[in-house]
Formats: sequence, C-alpha cells, structure tokens
Amino acid sequence: MEEKKQLYPLQFIPIASKSPWGGDALIRQLGKDFVEADEEGNEHHLSTEDRIGESWEIADMGFRDSLVSEGWLAGNSISDLMETYLDRIVGEKVFNQYGRQFPLLIKYLDINDKLSVQVHPDDETAIARYDSLGKAEMWYIMDVKPGARIYAGFKREVSAQELYDRCQAGTVEEILNVIEPAKGDAIMMKPGTVHAADGGILIAEIQESSNLTFRLYDWGREKNPATARPIHLAEAMDIIDYGAFDPSCWIRASEEPLRTLVDRQELTVTEMRVKEPLRIDAENSGVFHVYMCVEGEVSIQQPHPDPAGGTAMDNILLKRGSTVLIPADMGEFYIVPRSAGSVVLEATAGLHEAPDSYINPDTEAFLEGEDYEGLENEDGGKN
Repeated sequence: MEEKKQLYPLQFIPIASKSPWGGDALIRQLGKDFVEADEEGNEHHLSTEDRIGESWEIADMGFRDSLVSEGWLAGNSISDLMETYLDRIVGEKVFNQYGRQFPLLIKYLDINDKLSVQVHPDDETAIARYDSLGKAEMWYIMDVKPGARIYAGFKREVSAQELYDRCQAGTVEEILNVIEPAKGDAIMMKPGTVHAADGGILIAEIQESSNLTFRLYDWGREKNPATARPIHLAEAMDIIDYGAFDPSCWIRASEEPLRTLVDRQELTVTEMRVKEPLRIDAENSGVFHVYMCVEGEVSIQQPHPDPAGGTAMDNILLKRGSTVLIPADMGEFYIVPRSAGSVVLEATAGLHEAPDSYINPDTEAFLEGEDYEGLENEDGGKN
C-alpha cells in the first residue's frame, strides 16, 4: 500500500476585495501583493490607489476559492483539498458536521470609510432560507486611527418600526451603540447584531464560511445613482436583535499570555502572546487550526525525519498580516517567536449539531439566484 504523503502548514494567495469604504492599509501596512486579471486575462498588481477593503486569506466559497501558494500542493484550491483529503484537512468531527466545505472564512479588513449598516443571519435562519451557514464573526483590532468608531447593536431596546423609519430617514446613527476601539480589542458580532464602522480600522476577521450580509443603510450612498447599492431592509427585519448591545461582546485588550476571545458553537478563537516556543500537537487535538499573525513575527516549525537518521525542521515565517492553515493530521509543530511582542490568533470551527438540511450549499448558485440578488458580503461593489 502506498504511504500517504504528509500534509504541511498551508498558506494561500490573498484575494483582494475592493470596496467603497476600503483604503491602502492592506498593501501599505501588511505588505499584501494583490494580483488582478482584467477581462482579457492580463494580470496586473493592485496599488495603494485601489480602494481595497478586504484581503480574503482562506475562502472556500465556490465563487471565490483560495489557492495554495507554496509546497507540493501549490496551485490547488482549498475546495480541491477538501475534496481530496477530506477529514485529513479539518478533522473527523468537523468533517462529519460540515462536509466538504471549509467551515471558516478568514480575512483582513481595512475600514477606511463608512462601512454600511448591516446585519447577518444565524445558522437556523440561513439554512432554512438560503441553504447556507449563517454568519457569526469576530473582529480583532490590529490598528486604529484616532476618532475611529465601531457601531455594534443599539444604545437601548428599539422596535422594528423605529429602526425601519430611522433607516429610511437617515437617522439610524442616533440609536446605534458606539464603541471606541483600541488596538488589541476584540468584538464578537453575534448573528442579528446590527453593526457598522468608520474612521480607519485594521481588523483581523474570523467568521463562518458564509457570504450572507443584509445591508440596512448605506450612509446616503444608496440615494446617489453613481454609488447606490441594494438595500435589504425588509428582508432583514425578522433576524435583527432589537435589544441593547451586550457589553460582554466587547473584549478589551489585555496582556494575558493566553486567553480565549470567543468560544461559541460557530467558532473558537484564542489570542496567544508568543514569548517562548509553543509545542502543539494538531493530530491529537482532532481539528484544524488557523493562525493569523496580528503583531510581530513568528515561525511555524514542523519536525520531520532527516535522511541521515535524525530530525529536521521545516520553517514557515509568519509576518504581521500572514495566515496559515494547520491540517488536522499534521502532527506536532512549534510556534516560535521571531520578534518581541508577537501575537497570533488561533481559530478553529465550533462543533455543534447542524440541521440535516444543511449539506455543503452551492454558494455560487445561490449568489446567482434571482430571488436573493445582492445578499452577499461587503465586496464586489454590491454591499
């Protein structure tokens, strides 16, 4: 029997998503090199002049799939990996729950201008209506300019009628809860939480593998034919949490070496301040791990047998703004600090019972569906 080839830490080619609220930080601060093809197939590099709102780091969405950048799997999409290696990538428990779709969507965001006022559905609603996962997401603040703000939930309990009327009148900002974020803060955007942002915020985002966004208000852009994008106010009325914002969802910055930021049925995120080498055994954990370097620089070191009979180490450098996927059956590896103050986020999927109706949705077909046109993420000029 042929010996199975050992999987390794997987990095992917970042995908740029232009947005009216994007800026230049993904290129200028994180050093992203985005390549885009025109209608004739000619490739060119995007520049700081392009309004890039998002860098999709790991995406298995059908219409937009990440490609492996290095190693013997280079050029394969993450959907190819899920099709070929199945539970070896995500772990048996995760595979049994989510099937052949990678369960998380990993991004970096540059919110340089006003992000539309929006909301995401939970799993139950998304599965029943759109045969898709819902969209729980966590924002980790990597950098923030003075005066920047995040809107999350409401200052007080509101009614559906009041929210609807205020979105129509352009006064919704008056009832939104305002957060003045600091570097190192994390905010859990539960499904149903109305949210927006403005003013210069660099974010690491970890979310469910879903592209469902309902836009409620677009700061007046929707009234200008040159900038108008669809509004989904009527569709969103019954998925919104109209109560006051839960302050426990705002996790303030801390110097703790290791702390759980989010532990929910949809996703789990841990902040790790890497001051000394950490040994992790992925195979014994039984699940995949995604690591995002949000400060400093670390290396991922994987031991393997040396031809001379000893042990050698493969070494992958993670700079600020880099991401890596550790397959579930990769075995042991080490996270080694390369600079003082290095911080990484560790993310994996939540493990809960999903309704039987959810079976690896055809996201591309959904997005092209006439009935639900425009219900997608903040990209492509649609949101």
